[in-house]
Amino acid sequence: MANLDWGNLGFKYRETNVVISSHYKDGEWSAPVASKDFDFHFSCFAGVFHYANSCFEGLKAFRGVDGKVRIFRPDENARRLQSSGHHLGMAYPSEQMFIDMCVMCVKENIDFLPPYGYGASMYLRPVLIGMNPQLGIASSKEVIFCVMCSPVGTYSGAASLSTGTAAISRDYDRAAPNGTGKFKLAANYAISLYPYNMAHEQGYRELLFLDPATKTRIDEFGSSNFLAIKGNTYVTPLSDSVLPSITNKSLQAVAADLGMTVEKRVVPVEELAEFEEVNACGTAVVITPIRSIDDKPALAGSEVTRTYTYGEKVGKTSEKLYNMIRGIQDGREQDIHGWNLILD
Repeated sequence: MANLDWGNLGFKYRETNVVISSHYKDGEWSAPVASKDFDFHFSCFAGVFHYANSCFEGLKAFRGVDGKVRIFRPDENARRLQSSGHHLGMAYPSEQMFIDMCVMCVKENIDFLPPYGYGASMYLRPVLIGMNPQLGIASSKEVIFCVMCSPVGTYSGAASLSTGTAAISRDYDRAAPNGTGKFKLAANYAISLYPYNMAHEQGYRELLFLDPATKTRIDEFGSSNFLAIKGNTYVTPLSDSVLPSITNKSLQAVAADLGMTVEKRVVPVEELAEFEEVNACGTAVVITPIRSIDDKPALAGSEVTRTYTYGEKVGKTSEKLYNMIRGIQDGREQDIHGWNLILD
């Protein structure tokens, strides 16, 4: 076991034992290998450097209350990576290859899998990168698929989830209409950096993007999906420019299990006034409670025209949803959907 302060990991990079990689060239994948070299070695003309020929995933492994190691829904991440890779016109691993390499990464770095009881986990970052030298704009024909990991902290329970503020982005877009918003491409995150940094400088934790065509409907936060609670109803936006979040999908299933109505639909921005609880949701923390959202004509240099407030603490329904997901991941709740891959 690595000598780390498991209770104070935070969400940041730490070097582990190895990374797992496979190289696609001339129509076939090489056998996955574990390497202690954490640097990529390929041409400065590689497509990833010039045309952002890259996509990635994020998922977690947990050491459960029973001592068993679980990877949460790797099959869903595999399929989403395939969708992103297909959109980029690049070769991508099969679902089984993706899962096998994630398992290999966990086992080779098992010393960095946090013990149960610290609210921590092992974050897995699979990446697909175009690496052949090229000058013209084209999809990469030679790629590397790599799975790396880092131990990360999270919140130990919903009661300790820290709330944050958000601002609506009316003058910046995360994705274009009919663009790449529904794929997990590296380029999508680069697009959001400038307004995201601006929002952080103003003290906001999150930035809420609207639909890029009309700016009248809610899309998602800069780092995660949007979900809201309205009575006994779970509401999340239906939009072609929103990334299909596996955490959101899981929370919707849990909400239905708890007898809630789940609505995936167009959400007008004015409906923010009708919600009792609002959260950002994603792999990193499952749920980030939003205590208020400011609306103003422009992100910088304008006055707030309206503030939507949701309370200083995480909402009761959101807390229940959070606890269910974390309980399934830790083996404390029954995994009725078969989401966990339990390692031997």
